[in-house]
Amino acid sequence: MRDATRRNKNRAARRLAGQILALTLTALFASPALAHEATGLLGGFGSGFGHPLAGFDHFLAMLAVGLWGAQMGGRSIWTLPATFPLIMCIGGVLGMIDIGLGAQIETGIALSLVVLGGAIAARWIAPEWAALAIVAVFAFFHGYPHGQEAPRAVDPAAYTVGFVVSTGLIHILGIGVGFGLGRFFEGKIVRALGLVIAACGVYFLVT
Repeated sequence: MRDATRRNKNRAARRLAGQILALTLTALFASPALAHEATGLLGGFGSGFGHPLAGFDHFLAMLAVGLWGAQMGGRSIWTLPATFPLIMCIGGVLGMIDIGLGAQIETGIALSLVVLGGAIAARWIAPEWAALAIVAVFAFFHGYPHGQEAPRAVDPAAYTVGFVVSTGLIHILGIGVGFGLGRFFEGKIVRALGLVIAACGVYFLVT
């Protein structure tokens, strides 16, 4: 009976992992648009909330922060997701000022997927200061283009609140997925997701 229950759990985990991987790959090739390429007049809270969801590169990076925090455990479960939106807002302010960063932002965003996904795939339990530094650097790159877009919004303040709230929810999703799948196959499913995220980063770098 116990063996049958274990086999059922393993089959369920494989199905769930397959669905997540399929959804990830489908979204990558079906929706290559990036969230920071928006043009024209934006709305308020709704536009800000939808931006991280519409941009696959942003979504994966924020998901990866939650996954990595869950994988590392301890204080990292909340310190990494708390640091990202804080530094993202700082990057957003500098984006509003426009300090002249151009292609570096695109490269930084793509590298965030490579590094964060690679850390998850390698199951790197980094020192907390190192993990926070990595998350902070990449949060800046993700915040900068949002800051450039905010002045075009009908309500810039509501727009900013929207994408910060959306970011937090994606982090929570990543933590949930990390805990949910981390129990199966010694965390190999989560590591496989990290590998997919890193591969997406490479894709964005070369395209």
